[in-house]
Amino acid sequence: MLFKHRNAKIHRLYKDKLGLKELIAIGVGGMIGGGIFSVLGIAVGLAGNGAPISFVIDMLIALAAGYHYVKLCLTFRDDGASYTYLKRAFPDKPFISSIEGWVVILGYIGTLALYSFTFGAYGADLLGYPSSNLVRMILSVLVLLFFYYVNVRGVRSSGVTEDIIVYVKIIILSLFAVIGLARVDVHRFVPLMNKGVLPVFLGAAVIFVAYEGFQLITNAVAETENPDRDIPRGIYGSIMITGLIYFLLAVIAVGTLSYHQIITAKEYALAMVAQPVLGVFGRVLIGIAALMATSSAVNSTMFGASRMMAEMGEQGIMPKFLSKRNEKLVPVAALTVLFILSLLFSMLGSLSIIAEFSSLTFLMVSIGVSIANIKLKEKTHAHIGIALAGLVLMAITSTTIIGYLLKTNPEEILVILGLYAVVSVVAVTYMSKSFKIRQQ
Repeated sequence: MLFKHRNAKIHRLYKDKLGLKELIAIGVGGMIGGGIFSVLGIAVGLAGNGAPISFVIDMLIALAAGYHYVKLCLTFRDDGASYTYLKRAFPDKPFISSIEGWVVILGYIGTLALYSFTFGAYGADLLGYPSSNLVRMILSVLVLLFFYYVNVRGVRSSGVTEDIIVYVKIIILSLFAVIGLARVDVHRFVPLMNKGVLPVFLGAAVIFVAYEGFQLITNAVAETENPDRDIPRGIYGSIMITGLIYFLLAVIAVGTLSYHQIITAKEYALAMVAQPVLGVFGRVLIGIAALMATSSAVNSTMFGASRMMAEMGEQGIMPKFLSKRNEKLVPVAALTVLFILSLLFSMLGSLSIIAEFSSLTFLMVSIGVSIANIKLKEKTHAHIGIALAGLVLMAITSTTIIGYLLKTNPEEILVILGLYAVVSVVAVTYMSKSFKIRQQ
């Protein structure tokens, strides 16, 4: 989703051409960036014993979305941004790609709020205040403020450090999954669909944000040694590896704790799951892994999203002041706006609301990419049947979230849809204004 700075960053991380191993690391690292730590409790709350199935359904939806990214990425081997895909699909309708760009930024604000909220929840649990909303909010504010300061100063975490965080995170979760499976009580899964079939699909829809991040692989196409072979394998492989980890963790959660225990600790459910498996040490270990994952995700998202906003400001797609940079070429104005909006969302929203908003926004962006692929099928050589099936699947998932919110929280969905409408109007207005200026 990001622009050319992401390509440059990846090139710095990997001096040589990228192979399949590096691509999978990028994809898995992008997806397990905090999502599973926050959405596990939400999934169990909605789907009950069927929560592991919800994660499998999400994996299939992500694979469907990944198909469109693969086709577009290998056809247009540039920065891989969804924004540029829509520009190519609708060159005579620039307002479409403009709206997509604004929606992507909305998605980043949602994920920043999700990561900071999760950081605060696990941090509060580690400090011994798991039920204190005040401590959670303070920690959420602090992590956003710290990485705002880091980004304003132009301090960039090294590629080696980021790789270590990704691999340590994966190793911890994988070992925990292997050990935890031995303690699973299969009787806890009876009946499997204890809440019904529909809640399982609803759970999948609401927690889809946990799979956001595989698109980062498309940004590495120019640095990949054999893109035609390894880009598809990297995207599909990273989605399946992530899906397997999510599935196993959900199985352990349902198989070792009661529904009440998981719901009580919804915001830091994975830490609670670790305690009966590895004792207090396990709870602390998972808590530390959550802090590492979410802090890394906050840093990289703030870095990328702010530069995307600055570039959109330079192109007249967003307000011009967002393109202002300091002496270190850091887009301070964009960073400040991003920080404030993410901070407000994190403080004022609940975990469920943030996850629902982020999942819906991610789906909207993926639907836009799917439409671009279908529109450009003569160039991308997409199989129209597979392409349409993926688009329909994502549309049904989006409709499921909207229908659920209309029934349970109509005010929230009206606010979200109203926000999309406002963003669309503003995006078109700025695009029109920019076009008129270029015409003069």
